[in-house]
Amino acid sequence: MMIPRPISLAAAANAPFPDPALALSDPNGLLAIGGDLHPQRLLQAYRSGVFPWFSRGQPIMWWSPDPRAVFATDQRILPRRLARDLKKLDWTLRADSAFADVVQACAVIPRAGQSGTWITRSMRAAYTALHQLGHAHSVEVFAQGQLIGGIYGVAVGRLFCGESMFSAVPGASKVALAGLCQFLHANDVPLLDAQLENPHLQTLGVRTLSRPEFLRTIKALVDQPPLPAHWGAAFGTRRAQDFG
Repeated sequence: MMIPRPISLAAAANAPFPDPALALSDPNGLLAIGGDLHPQRLLQAYRSGVFPWFSRGQPIMWWSPDPRAVFATDQRILPRRLARDLKKLDWTLRADSAFADVVQACAVIPRAGQSGTWITRSMRAAYTALHQLGHAHSVEVFAQGQLIGGIYGVAVGRLFCGESMFSAVPGASKVALAGLCQFLHANDVPLLDAQLENPHLQTLGVRTLSRPEFLRTIKALVDQPPLPAHWGAAFGTRRAQDFG
């Protein structure tokens, strides 16, 4: 019996991705291997409902899992207890003011059940390049001038593809996600792709779409006019207290 294998990507950075319907069921969503992390290829991936995920020493692997975890940007994110606690905290949020620091923190912060990171040096370089081109963005949470939480990802048309988030202080990543969703909703971005469901995201109200439904939904979003290349001025400085 022939064992299904992922598809090898073409060498050209602008080559189309294989149909996500061809992704393997085991492991769930593995579609292709190879290629590179050139900005053009990454943007093509996100437009196609595909994202890279691999560890150091592995080839680049591209995924389109079924089902797909998503947030509607108009939904309530913060648990009520955390929202009440924010009234006592002098936390502030900004966007695109510490992108590299957020990516680095996401890479090194310890996570339950993980002994390493998939945010390798090559991944950090690739997303920094996307940020410099105006496609990758971060929302940061500060306490007394210190970065305590954040989230980053990639904007494609009117879709935002979340990559990773971190908390140095309990609740800070949730506040970053809430701030991101508030900004996206105000700018007519209805959907945040969270890629894979996990227990932490479940506590925040993540829902899932089947792969076909997800692909139909993003098809109507990725070709729409993009958000500004730099979010700092539009986002401004926001108080976490206001999310309570």
